[in-house]
Amino acid sequence: MRLPMKSLPLLFALPWTGCGVAAAAEYQVTIAGMKFAAPPAELHVGDVIVWRNDDIFRHTATARDKSFDVDLPPKSEGRMTISQAGAVDFYCRFHPAMTGTLEVRP
Repeated sequence: MRLPMKSLPLLFALPWTGCGVAAAAEYQVTIAGMKFAAPPAELHVGDVIVWRNDDIFRHTATARDKSFDVDLPPKSEGRMTISQAGAVDFYCRFHPAMTGTLEVRP
């Protein structure tokens, strides 16, 4: 089968369509032993974090800038979608010494 010459630009463009758009990813941050596990290094706006509380105590994942507040009863999970880029410090409202930082890229 022979393609007309005017079809060639379209043929070469097809492999490149959609390459600039990344799919959202899902990550888990576990709380155990009264500590947050290290958050993933490659977070982007639109990604989902599943906060998992493996402790016997109630915890929260609360942003210092008030952009999120996930309540986590013992042995539970909570989900959130990342909505903004930048560094976001978080802590547990019930145990303020429990802290971490999300580094989020656009």
